[in-house]
Amino acid sequence: MSDSTPIFNDRNTGRSKLINPTLVLNCGSSSIKYALISEDESTRITGLAENLGLDTARIKHTTLNGEKLEITIPGGRHELALQKILALLEQYHFVAVGHRVVHGGREYSKAVRVDQHVLDEVKRLKILAPLHNPANALGIEAVEAIYPDIPQVVVFDTAFHQTMPPVAYRYPIPKALYEEEKIRRYGFHGTSHAYVSERASEITDAKGPHGWLTAHLGNGCSATAVYNGQSLDTSMGLTPLEGLMMGTRSGDVDPSLHIHLKRKLGMSLEEIDTMLNSESGLLGISGLSNDLRTIEQAANEGHKDAQLAIEMFCYRVGKYLASLSCALPDFTGIVFTGGIGENSATTRARILDVMRHFGIKFDAEKNDDLVGGAEGSFQDEGSSIELWVVPTDEECQIAKETRQALGLK
Repeated sequence: MSDSTPIFNDRNTGRSKLINPTLVLNCGSSSIKYALISEDESTRITGLAENLGLDTARIKHTTLNGEKLEITIPGGRHELALQKILALLEQYHFVAVGHRVVHGGREYSKAVRVDQHVLDEVKRLKILAPLHNPANALGIEAVEAIYPDIPQVVVFDTAFHQTMPPVAYRYPIPKALYEEEKIRRYGFHGTSHAYVSERASEITDAKGPHGWLTAHLGNGCSATAVYNGQSLDTSMGLTPLEGLMMGTRSGDVDPSLHIHLKRKLGMSLEEIDTMLNSESGLLGISGLSNDLRTIEQAANEGHKDAQLAIEMFCYRVGKYLASLSCALPDFTGIVFTGGIGENSATTRARILDVMRHFGIKFDAEKNDDLVGGAEGSFQDEGSSIELWVVPTDEECQIAKETRQALGLK
């Protein structure tokens, strides 16, 4: 794959082409999301390998001309899925590979080219991200085995938040735990918060520097205070469990809940951890689902627990956004993104109603129109701050940071 010819035509259509594409890989514990993105970010091929580890494992692939393909993966192994993905994309001669890696610890504040030390650190940090970092390392090694000459870059979820000051990232616990065990707040969803805050600063008419509260709301949820392009505080902490109520994660709970449940019910730490990460949040309160669409339908039909789940979700997001505003020297506005943030106008309205003391005014019709990938503002005249919906594009952000790390255009 050392061919330097810049343009390669799709075999199915002469009109579509990719120029010096970057391959973005997001290897999870049971899935691999991928995108091949052209140098000018105008063209891409996307796909998802899902149900890995099961007999139902498959790749859903979308070609340049929009054709949908589905490929079964016998045995469902990560390595086999990656081999098939790379074989699908080989004809386009990608020039670099960018990997989303969940945890970069304290060492990494930006994307870096992969070498042995970087790979070893990704593996070592599995102690902080046991479900994700091992899968991320597997992706790096799989590409290295097949294409040893292609440069690889890791883009860490935590890196964007390394600009937080100690007042925001330190926990009020003994100093030795921070210095010796690196126990501190790291934050996550960094590529999403970086992308949408930068995009909001590009499209606003407000003069900078800008202070944004970015709300990434999906099955996983986090909020970040971003000023002049830098993260000053965020809702997630040492792990992605801290902060907002999510699809299956509880978000903030009393730290003594663990010892209480152990004493009262005899639950182990592992059982409690599973409960807080996989059985709580919207799912735990509603008793129905972690999908807000299902819960909203039930709530509209009078389901009390579904109604409470929505009220709690919106209340806790609004409360967190209000508190994070304290980190901003100037408050330009709020940016909503993620599956819920981009598509649920009623949720956005409920969250803003929680922040009723901030002088926020929004146009209900504009808010209702901003769904399904639409980008735009919906503040009303006289609002104290701007309100934006910006669809996130983490793959684009990873591709951009990968090219920057390698000194490519």
